Amino acid sequence: MTKTYDLVGIGNAVVDVITQCDDSFLDLMGIEKGIMQLIEQDRGETLYAAMNDRVQTPGGAVANTIAGAGALGMEAAFIGRVRDDALGRFYADAMTDHGIGFPNAPVAEADLPTSRSMIFVTPDGERSMNTYLGVSTGLSSADVSQEVASNAKLMFLEGYLFDQDAGKTAFREAARAATAGGGIAGIAISDPFCVERHRDDFLSLIKNDLGYVIGNEAEVKSLFETDDLEAALSRTADICPIVVCTRSGDGVILIRDGARVHVPVTPVTPVDATGAGDQFAAGFLYGLSHGADLETCGRMGNLCAGEVIGHIGPRPKKNMLAAFKAEGLI
Repeated sequence: MTKTYDLVGIGNAVVDVITQCDDSFLDLMGIEKGIMQLIEQDRGETLYAAMNDRVQTPGGAVANTIAGAGALGMEAAFIGRVRDDALGRFYADAMTDHGIGFPNAPVAEADLPTSRSMIFVTPDGERSMNTYLGVSTGLSSADVSQEVASNAKLMFLEGYLFDQDAGKTAFREAARAATAGGGIAGIAISDPFCVERHRDDFLSLIKNDLGYVIGNEAEVKSLFETDDLEAALSRTADICPIVVCTRSGDGVILIRDGARVHVPVTPVTPVDATGAGDQFAAGFLYGLSHGADLETCGRMGNLCAGEVIGHIGPRPKKNMLAAFKAEGLI
C-alpha cells in the first residue's frame, strides 16, 4: 500500500557544523558576517579544522523544515542527495532516527562528498554560513520518487536547488505530480541571488505549478526587481494563491486569494538565528495542512521561529504542539 505523506520536502541535504566565535575570529578567517557563502572543498576543510566545540546536525533549509514538521507529528519525508560516506550515512540515519522518511539511499558511486556547511555564530546571534554543496547539486528527476511526490498532501521545494537545470526539471515534475495527486506544492525562495539568476524560470514555476510561496522581504522584492514591498506582494499574489512574507522583527504578512493578514512577533533575544525561517515554515505548513486560517498559520510559524532562535542549532528542542495548545491555537 502506498504511503501518504502530510509533507514532502526536496532540497539540499547538508550536514551543519556549528560553533560559536567572536567577530575577531570572523575577521581573522576572512568570513563575511551574517550571510551564506558558497565555498570550495579545500576552504571547507580549512574552516572545519578551525572550529572548536562543534555541534553536528543534519541540515539544509527545507530539511530543517521537514524535521520541524515531523516533530509536530506530521507524516513527513525529505528527498535529498548524499554520498555513501561518513557524513552521508550520518545524515540519512539521523533523519530516519527522528521519524523522517528518507527515500533515497546514499549514493555509492558519487564523485563529490556529502554537502556540509560550517556555521559560525557570534554573540549577537548572527550566523555566518560557509557551505560546500558537494553531491547535493547533482539532484535530478532520477532522485525524486514520483510515487512519493504524488502522495504528498503538501510539497515544499528549496529555491537553492533551482540553480541547476536538472533541479529545475525535478521541481516541475515533483510539483505537477503532487498537484495531480490532489496536493499543494510550494517553494521557499531561499535567496535573492537565486532569483536574480533564474527570474523567468522562478516566476513560471510559481505561476504555473505552485500553490504557495514563502520568502523574506528581500526575496519577495527580488521576484519583480522592485524596492517596493507592497508592489512585489501584490504582483506575487496575482500569480500564486498563497503568499507568505517574513520580516524578522516586523512580523509576517500572509495573503490568500486576496485576503491579507499581518501577524506580529514577540521579541526574543536571539542566541542563534540559524533555522528561524525554516522553522517558521514548519509551523506555517502544520497550520496549512490542518485547515487553519491565515492568522493561525502565521502565529504557529512565529512560535516555531521564536523557539529555535533561543538556542544553538536549527531544529526545535521544545514540544511545539504543547506551545500551540498553550496559546489556544489547537
